Amino acid sequence: MREHNSAIASERIAVSTPGTPVPTPSGSSAARAGRTGTALAFLGVLAFSGSFPATVHAMRGFDPWLVAVGRAVLAGAIALVCLKAARVPLLPPRDRWPSYALISLGVVFGFPVFSGLALDLGATTAHSAVVIGLLPAATAACAVLRAGERPRPLFWAACTAGAAAITAFTFTRDQGVANAAWADLLLVGALLSAAVGYTEGGRLARVTPGWQVISHALVLSLPLTVPVTAVLAATTPLRPSAEALAGFAYVGVVSMFLGFLPWYAGLARGGIARAGQTQLTQPLLTLVWAWFLLGERFGPATVAGALAVLACVAVTQRTRA
Repeated sequence: MREHNSAIASERIAVSTPGTPVPTPSGSSAARAGRTGTALAFLGVLAFSGSFPATVHAMRGFDPWLVAVGRAVLAGAIALVCLKAARVPLLPPRDRWPSYALISLGVVFGFPVFSGLALDLGATTAHSAVVIGLLPAATAACAVLRAGERPRPLFWAACTAGAAAITAFTFTRDQGVANAAWADLLLVGALLSAAVGYTEGGRLARVTPGWQVISHALVLSLPLTVPVTAVLAATTPLRPSAEALAGFAYVGVVSMFLGFLPWYAGLARGGIARAGQTQLTQPLLTLVWAWFLLGERFGPATVAGALAVLACVAVTQRTRA
């Protein structure tokens, strides 16, 4: 009996101790965990897919910088409430602060700022969705570098093909948009920022509940996001229409916080590779939202570019291990 109790206690310690990997289930339990992780990750992708149209709506009433940084303040306030309600320390262990700094730089600051500025320069949500379609491949590449994996040559071939598809698409896009090259560079910056943030978040989500990962990243960012938001609110023009407030609420509550809850939970249960495959649907979902909410019309080149990127990223996700 003592040996049995000791074994149970050891299992509990292994599960609850930060930094200790949880044993991977096998058989039917692993299959169920994979399906659950995939479903949760898709909910996160569904939430993220509305970010570009919502950002466009928000920028019709607020400065792009205010939208990009202010959304983190709104999400950070929600994170504070959740952490206090769950009686979880407001700050993570200090030895994990470098990882949280990368998450903050990637998904709290980098992606919102770069993507918002690209949209402000004239990039359509349809075009942005296709460029960001390489995000799963970039995330997989970052995960390979961080985890020290050795992918097959087909993985790198698919990444190269995807980059070529994106390059061809950007050169054949509507050249009537001013600052097109700068907008594309900003979108690439957004892509790389999100890849870094997703990779670090996925690593931490293996040993920490996903909602705590994003909550701690937002709380650690508040000393910077709050004063910057205050200055921007006082120095930039404000036109808080109903659609602008709705767009700002979406990017702050859904894109910056709620979407990460199922997303990081999916990473923890289904694995980064499996969750990354659900992200392949994000460009097409964003195109649908852009058509439905903004009335954007996209031609065959945009659809072909999206499908090409999806095909290339699908190969990278299936061959990365």
